[in-house]
Formats: sequence, C-alpha cells, structure tokens
Amino acid sequence: MQTRGSREARAVLIWVALAAAIGVPIAAAAVSPLLAWRGPVYILAGFAGIIALGLVLIQPLLIGGYLPGLSGRLGRRAHHWIGGALVVAIVIHVAGLWFTSPPDMIDALTFTSPTPFSPFGVLAMWAIFAVALLAIFRRRLGPRKWRIAHMGLAVVIVGGGVVHAILIEGTMETVSKAVLCALVLAAAVRVMADLMWRRRGIGQNRNSGAIR
Repeated sequence: MQTRGSREARAVLIWVALAAAIGVPIAAAAVSPLLAWRGPVYILAGFAGIIALGLVLIQPLLIGGYLPGLSGRLGRRAHHWIGGALVVAIVIHVAGLWFTSPPDMIDALTFTSPTPFSPFGVLAMWAIFAVALLAIFRRRLGPRKWRIAHMGLAVVIVGGGVVHAILIEGTMETVSKAVLCALVLAAAVRVMADLMWRRRGIGQNRNSGAIR
C-alpha cells in the first residue's frame, strides 16, 4: 500500500519525466548550429513542429489517466484543450514552411515531394484536422463510431508523426528525438491496449450478468 508521501513523490517524478521528455529535445534544438542559417519564420515553424510532437505524447497519457491530478473528467477536458493546441501548432508549422518555401509545401501537400519524410507528415496533419472536425460532430456520430474513428486516426497521427520526425535530419538532436518518438509510440500503444482491455472486460461483465 502506497503512503501519501510515496504517491506525491511518484507524481512529481512522472511530471518531471514528462517535462524532460518534451523539454530536452526543444532545448537541444534551440542550440543547434543549423539555426544560424535559418530565418525567424522557418525557426518558428520548426519549433512548432517539435512542440506538436510533444503534445502528441501528452494526449494518450491524458486519455489514459496516467498524469497525476488530470484523471477522469479533468483529464478529458485537458485532452480537448491540448488537442486544440495541437491543431494550432500544426497550422503554425505548415504556414511557416509555406511562407518560407511555397513550392516545397505544394509538393508535400500533393505527395510529389522527393523528400521521404513529407508524405508521413502530411498524413499526420490531415488526420489531426480530421479528428478536430469529427470532434465537432461527436454527438451526432455516437460514442461507438467516434471511438472507432478517433482511434483509427490516432494511429495515423502517431505513426505518421513519428516517422516524419525520425526521417528529418534537421535541428532536432538525434538521441533526444529518438527517445521522444519512442515514448510517443509506447504511450499510444499502452493506452490503446488498456482501453481495448477495459472495453473487453466491460463486455464480459455484461455478458456474464445477462447469463445469470
């Protein structure tokens, strides 16, 4: 049985670990020598992309109730707000890159770019926008359709976003980027597995109750 002190210590460690997972890659990118040859708009766009990746890590942790102090209804509310922040970060990322190099962005959006990371980023972007749009019509969809659509799009967001980040050789430091991407994948897989297990358990309980 955990004491109050041990629970508080565990909560602090979780928040410190999360802050480090997101903050270290941002700090490492901030001291990258490659920034010397980049304009302010391009730098803003790049850091918006890094922040977006960090927000993708937070989202499953919120919905799974793994962040101390942000479980239940409060966690779901934070999940919605972070989702909105993620959309804003992606818009800044894409708009900044468009401003600095429209031809490259046209190639990326039309899936004709020669760079291997572009299509994965575009797929993740459209999936994020799709989730935001579906959230508006969530009540019309119903809980089951919303859950299936949300989980399917989340797979695209996580998979596309991680591959996009890994393939880019830019301002992000390699090791911290790899760790962040691994944590994003691990968090998403863990939460999806937990949610499926919970649903299965609820279904089994209902069936056993009906048999009785």
